[in-house]
Amino acid sequence: MKAHGKAWKFGNDINTDEIVPARYLNTSDPDELAKHCMEDADEKFMEKMAPGDIIVAGSNFGCGSSREHAPIAIKAANISCVIADSFARIFFRNSINIGLPIVESPEAAEEINEGDEIEIDFDSGTIENITTGKTHQAKPFPPFMQDIIKKGGLMNKVRSELS
Repeated sequence: MKAHGKAWKFGNDINTDEIVPARYLNTSDPDELAKHCMEDADEKFMEKMAPGDIIVAGSNFGCGSSREHAPIAIKAANISCVIADSFARIFFRNSINIGLPIVESPEAAEEINEGDEIEIDFDSGTIENITTGKTHQAKPFPPFMQDIIKKGGLMNKVRSELS
C-alpha cells in the first residue's frame, strides 16, 4: 500500500482541538468533521489541500482529548497519511482503529518542507521526498496492523473476518 501527495507542515503538540475544534463536536458525521479539519491550526487548510495530500508534523501530534473525531476528520478530508516525529498515544491507537495511515519518522518530519511531493510505501516504511530526492526509513507496521489499515479500520477488519 502506498500514499502519494503534497506535504502540509505543522509544528509540535498539535492537539485534537486544532485538528477538529470542539465547537464542531455536536456531530459525528465524517463529512461534516472533514470540513473543519485542521481549522484551528490553519483556517484555510481545507481550501488549500487536495485529496491524497499528507500532513507532516513535529512531536506529540494528536495530544489533548481522547476523542476519535480528530483522526476521523483527517481521514474523511482524504488526507492519505500523517507523518510525525511522534504521536500522542491515544491518537495513535484511534488512527489505527479507524484505518488512518500514520508514520513515525523524526528525520522525515524534520526534513520534509511544506509543498514537497512525498511518496510513502507502508509495507517497507520508506518515505521518499520526490522534490528533494531524499529517502527516509520509518519502521513499518506489523502485518496485522497494516491489514487493519488496508481494510479501513478495526471494525471493517472484524466484519470481514466474520463474514
